[in-house]
Order: sequence, then C-alpha cells, then structure tokens
Amino acid sequence: MSAFHKNSRLINNSKRIMSFINVLKRILPAETIQKGFMIEEKSCLDCNEIIHGRADKKFCNDQCRNNYNNQRNIDTPLIRNTNTILRKNRRILEELNPAGKTKVSRKKLLNKGFHFDYVTRLYRTQTNTTYHFCYEYGYLTLNNDEVLLVKKVDDFGK
Repeated sequence: MSAFHKNSRLINNSKRIMSFINVLKRILPAETIQKGFMIEEKSCLDCNEIIHGRADKKFCNDQCRNNYNNQRNIDTPLIRNTNTILRKNRRILEELNPAGKTKVSRKKLLNKGFHFDYVTRLYRTQTNTTYHFCYEYGYLTLNNDEVLLVKKVDDFGK
C-alpha cells in the first residue's frame, strides 16, 4: 500500500471521528463535551457539589462522606425504643439466670420490667414446645405461672 493511500485512509478516519464529535455536540449539552471527549459530571451525594478526581468517587471529601453515612444510619425512635427494650429484657434474663437454667415466676419478670412481646427469635422443639429468645437468653412459659429461663450455649445458626 502506497503512502498516498495510507494518508487518505487516515484523513477519512479523522473526518469520521470529527463528524461523530459534531453529532455529539448537537445532542449533548456543551459542558459535557470538552476537547472532543465526553465527560460525565458527578455530584457529591451529600452536598451536591461537582466531584473532581476518580471516576468512582461519590463524595467530594471525608466530611461529606461521614455526614452522609451518619444521616443514613440514624435510628428512628421506634428502632431506638425497640432496641432499648430488647437490651433490658436480655439484662433481666441474664440477671435472673446465672446458672444457665432456672425457674422464676412470671410476676417476678413483670416486676423487673420484662416485656414478653419483645423477643429476637423463637425456637420450636420437636415436641412443639416454643422457646422465646432475647439474644442468647430465652424462656419457656410453663403451666403454673412459672417461667423456665435458659441460656443458649451454641451458635444461633446451628
């Protein structure tokens, strides 16, 4: 192939690229095209300022990242109150069950402020007995107003 043909081919390719860029200029806003290259402008997820730097950046600085994540992780009053009750239930069960298995009266649990409606998990045995757990401490309601307190020794997932 002669030098003339190589040069004409390069010129044709250059013309195609320039016509493509001109089409992009008509379609896209002017600020997204700079020196013939498309540039996607991203804004900070916290302050909405334009981000400069890496393509996968989400925040303009550490303060914005921290602020965004702190706002996202704020607990609502319902979640905060539920967690408080669950922690209190666990503390009561732990206090009344130092040996790992104990019987106490239902009234004693209620006097300490135990909420029977708040549990983290139910465990049903093969004999269809249901234990109510608050984290690793659980209880089984017995017939004569007594409650059997237990402590789960192994992992919950097993």
